[in-house]
Amino acid sequence: MPSCLAPHVASFCHDLFGILDSLSFDTVVSFGDEHSLRLKTAKRCLLIFCALITRHRKHSDKLMADMINCALKIVKHSSIVSRLDFQSERIISLAFDVISHVLETGPGWRLVSPHFSSLLDSAIFPTLVMNEKDISEWEEDADEYIRKNLPSDLEEISGWRDDLFSARKSATNLLGVISMSKGPPGGNSSSASSSLLKRKKGEKSKRTNQRSSMGELLVLPFLSKFPLPTAANASQLQVLNNYFGVLMAYGGLSDFLREQNPGFTPTLLRSRLLPLYTIPEQVPYLIASANWVLGELASCLPDEMSSDIYSSLLKALAMVDTADTTCYPVRVSAAGAISQLLENDYQPSEWMPLLNIVIGRIGYEDEESCILFKLLSSVVESGNENVTVHIPDIISSLVGAIVKYLPPNMEPWPQVVEQGFEALAVIVHSWESCVVEESGEGESNEKWASGQATIGRAFSALLQEAWLKPKQTSEIQISAPPSCIDDSSTLLKSIMLSVTGTNIITEFKVSELLSVWADLIADWHAWEESEDLSVFDCIKEAVSLYTKYGLPDFLTKRTPPPPAPPVPRGSIIEGIGAFITEAIAQYPSATWRASSCVHLLLHLPSYASELDVKQSLAISFSQAAFSHFREIRTRPSAMWRPLLLVISSCYLYYPDVVERILNKIEDGGFAVWASALSSLASSSFEPKLSRASELKLLG
Repeated sequence: MPSCLAPHVASFCHDLFGILDSLSFDTVVSFGDEHSLRLKTAKRCLLIFCALITRHRKHSDKLMADMINCALKIVKHSSIVSRLDFQSERIISLAFDVISHVLETGPGWRLVSPHFSSLLDSAIFPTLVMNEKDISEWEEDADEYIRKNLPSDLEEISGWRDDLFSARKSATNLLGVISMSKGPPGGNSSSASSSLLKRKKGEKSKRTNQRSSMGELLVLPFLSKFPLPTAANASQLQVLNNYFGVLMAYGGLSDFLREQNPGFTPTLLRSRLLPLYTIPEQVPYLIASANWVLGELASCLPDEMSSDIYSSLLKALAMVDTADTTCYPVRVSAAGAISQLLENDYQPSEWMPLLNIVIGRIGYEDEESCILFKLLSSVVESGNENVTVHIPDIISSLVGAIVKYLPPNMEPWPQVVEQGFEALAVIVHSWESCVVEESGEGESNEKWASGQATIGRAFSALLQEAWLKPKQTSEIQISAPPSCIDDSSTLLKSIMLSVTGTNIITEFKVSELLSVWADLIADWHAWEESEDLSVFDCIKEAVSLYTKYGLPDFLTKRTPPPPAPPVPRGSIIEGIGAFITEAIAQYPSATWRASSCVHLLLHLPSYASELDVKQSLAISFSQAAFSHFREIRTRPSAMWRPLLLVISSCYLYYPDVVERILNKIEDGGFAVWASALSSLASSSFEPKLSRASELKLLG
């Protein structure tokens, strides 16, 4: 804090207190721009308080009592939060945040603990109970409801960041801070905490010398007052609304519950959550919240209880909509909770029921399908070989669900298709890793080969629908959308791994798919290290496939079929070459991978009738490599090695052409390259050349 501002902090804050005290929440009538400006100013005031408490304690300690009193006046209006507009609700949310920040400081206990009971009863819990706005949002904007009340790692957060800071979220956070608080070490508690402790004086003497947390002394006893909904009382609206608040509170107590003894949380869940799944007339609002709580507590569940919880969540994941109520939030929260269980090493005894439910639900709604694709990825990554064995059985249904979402023309793919391709890429990686570990001879090998053929056929059908069918129905020459290049490359590589002969190349339309893919990567400019690796792997597999069987259009230019104009297009290798040329100038790992591909492409057989293609590649590669080398040549580095060896590979085939190119880029460029190459061979250069092929290029 600037020294000139520090003496005026107290005076400044008292002005802010006056602004906040002037707020009125008792009317829902908007007073136009003046009212909106006042709310925006109040929001800034509370943000300033939060900053002073967390970052400038030296100047704010003496003002905390006034800050707490001001915040307490605001949060007492939480009972009408469902009738407030967003700006007013944000004010209450920030007031809860101010109290949380104060409680986390040294003087916080003394200032806040006298108000614990009244806070819980008249401010926090009224914010947590279900209200008419929740029900309206559930039906009219379920995604917004989920973002606010049932957040999970599967749900992508988008939009204005402030939208996620609801009064309920802040109240839940404050409840969590209260539940963890135990008072100052060795000090006297306030009168409120002392009276609470007196109520417990009949407990065993072993507890008299240890400090109990407010979660145990206050919060859980308060929540236990609200009855669990049963078949007898499930029709009572007040019971349901209150228990919704109880579930929200349990979700905010996750840190507190993790610190309890191992049997504490399972007992709580068996008595207060799991019975909800057995009510004949299940209430979707409560089931969705219970799913979320189970996901929040997944890390502290004992193994023997995880099975019961998984069964309940699986039932919720399959819950269908009723005539009056959508169960979409129930399914999404169940998906998030199951994902959390799997991340905490739970392994179901049977995977197919889960896979069948997930794949069976994909295709109904875009947003839900996106969530289910993410869950499917988690299932495959967690189950490993236990799930991999089922991939051939489910892959056709999964591909069929994705095809339904493909646009009929060459428009960019919607998010649900991108999520589907991402899930398929995860499946491929899992399958390939298991094939390497499990495949052997005889019956086992035939099983994996049959599975690979099934996967390759399904992926070929998908890419034909995505890349070839729109071209065939168009009267003009159009390009495929550059969507999911990395994941598409993974699928294309899997198709090529399925090839066992030239008949499969024709059946799977491998050459046609490679042609479209080569055009896509030739125009690729969105370089990201995590998204390019599969493209390089696919290039190497394409070269290997061409070497084994030969591929139409790999070296020769292609003439597209009617109704497109009969104008020859670039060959597959030219598209790959354009990508490699661009990659040489990118980030280090791309340059290394590109250099290895250069050697593969230049050493391909059957160039005899297409020498101009080979020479064109050598020219492009040497130009790109030398231009990149000039940028980094002032200081010897490991990056010299791939760049100089690329030029060496080109020079072996076209020495005069390469020498002319280097000298054209820079006067004496050939001598510069030769000198750097000799430095590369010296014993003092690090890292040293190690492979025989690298040493040969120096000769």
